[in-house]
Amino acid sequence: MEQQIYKGKLTAFHWLKITKKEELTKNTFVLELGIPEDCRGNFRFEAGQFVSLKIQSGDMQFIQDYSITAAPYENKLSLGIKMNTAEGAASQLYRNYAVGDKIEVSEPAGRFTLVSKPSEFRTIVGFASGIGITPILSHFKNILHTEPRTRLFLFFGNKTSDDLIYRDELDRLAKGHHNRLQIFYFFSREKTPNSFFQGRLDERKLSLIINQILHLDDTDEGSTIWDAVDEVLI
Repeated sequence: MEQQIYKGKLTAFHWLKITKKEELTKNTFVLELGIPEDCRGNFRFEAGQFVSLKIQSGDMQFIQDYSITAAPYENKLSLGIKMNTAEGAASQLYRNYAVGDKIEVSEPAGRFTLVSKPSEFRTIVGFASGIGITPILSHFKNILHTEPRTRLFLFFGNKTSDDLIYRDELDRLAKGHHNRLQIFYFFSREKTPNSFFQGRLDERKLSLIINQILHLDDTDEGSTIWDAVDEVLI
């Protein structure tokens, strides 16, 4: 008898073809899925949402949620996936599925979304560690594309530089929007030329970030640093 392992709320599923599977680090990979024309309406999504995949392994079926890393304007469905254990759902997905295979994918869901404000001046700060960057990457790409007056700060922690996923894409975003996006990388198990960027993004480090990096010029005397921040993504 087929067994299913899942915790969460299901939406409608559709069969989609895997168009790309590429290793990012030793335990993470990107998966892209093609969307047929007759399903385009079913897979419209907002930045920060996720989809669920039905992953078959023998007589076991895993149903697992993965954040969408693409922004809506990119017109693609791209996921960033971490393999936590050798027998987990993500590892089964990586070993058992190849480009060209079809897999059941749920329609996008999730409430980790933001209201777009393209005509406003605002500041958004993001904090992420490891695979937690995936929904924030979607948000930051979307904001840079749709909100010309918004500036962003990203503080991204990883164990080592070898574990840092999406660095090339993040660096391209920072270079292309240098006047609006600043990215700071932190490593908990690797020495850095500047010791400030060594260690976890914990409460102590957050306090240092506020005092030494987030010198936001639109704070008034007597206000806190967060009075100038419109959204915090964690």
